[in-house]
Amino acid sequence: MTRFEYHKPHTIKEAIGLMESLENAKFIAGGTDVMVLIKRKKIAPAHLISLRNINDFSSIDIGDGLQIGGGVTHSDIVANEFIQKRYSALTDAAGKVGSRQIRNVATVSGNICNAAPSADTACPLLVLDADVKIAGPKGERQIPLDDFFLGAGRVDLGPGEVVTGFHLPPFGLNTGSAYIKHTRRQAMDLPMVGIAVRVTIRIGGSEIGCKDAFCTIDSISNILRRLEDEELRCEDVRIAMGVVAPRPVRTRKAEAALRGKVISEALFEEIAEIAAAEAQPRDSIRGEAWYRREMVKVLTKRAILISVDRVLRPDDMI
Repeated sequence: MTRFEYHKPHTIKEAIGLMESLENAKFIAGGTDVMVLIKRKKIAPAHLISLRNINDFSSIDIGDGLQIGGGVTHSDIVANEFIQKRYSALTDAAGKVGSRQIRNVATVSGNICNAAPSADTACPLLVLDADVKIAGPKGERQIPLDDFFLGAGRVDLGPGEVVTGFHLPPFGLNTGSAYIKHTRRQAMDLPMVGIAVRVTIRIGGSEIGCKDAFCTIDSISNILRRLEDEELRCEDVRIAMGVVAPRPVRTRKAEAALRGKVISEALFEEIAEIAAAEAQPRDSIRGEAWYRREMVKVLTKRAILISVDRVLRPDDMI
């Protein structure tokens, strides 16, 4: 393995200063990706600047929404009860990244900075309207995650810049979210398709009737029919897809078609078709393009229903 010098700064300012002063240096947090690249001889940094000892870099703060430090691990996300309840899609995704050992050290910022179409936390953060907090030699800035992704493996980070965390806005009790990762096997695997949804709902009829619709083993068609009878309206929505384009993307046409409408089976079929049309999957060893499009249809409907269910029955998280 390539020899390198390991640096352990205690502040972001110190870390950025080291990056400016050292040649051939690279930031490292969890190291689950960086060390693999070094072992495979794809990169050969002379210096590694650790971000693990920086104050507040691994903090989770509640207030004015949710603040997640750049060093927060996936296990930290899964263990946080507030995130489980109010930002459920992120918990869904964090709990599906790699093995338990990987989740204990891999950071959310590392998952995002890879800009891989298969990054599990990317779609949930997109639908949760996350902003990326960045620091560098020219100061600090904050941009929407959707603008942070530039393409496959490309993000909006300038020389010497580092992601210090994420800000997610607050959501009311009438908002729910979900992420579904579809893989070839029920084990550690990259997704063939990943779908995240956030919905804000308003009930025109009976709240009890809406809750009862989910207390059944009935088909999705019948559940939707009962929800339609209660005039369950989708006031706002975000839908994001992974592994169907060069980068994680939102399905803005599908969102527009669902926003403000009363949920019905016919509407769900329309939404599913629009989302599949917006997808740009390709064939790969993990799945063919036609199959990915079909799964976009299925999983979009399923994720919307799970999100609605989490609003109506918050104590029965699924």
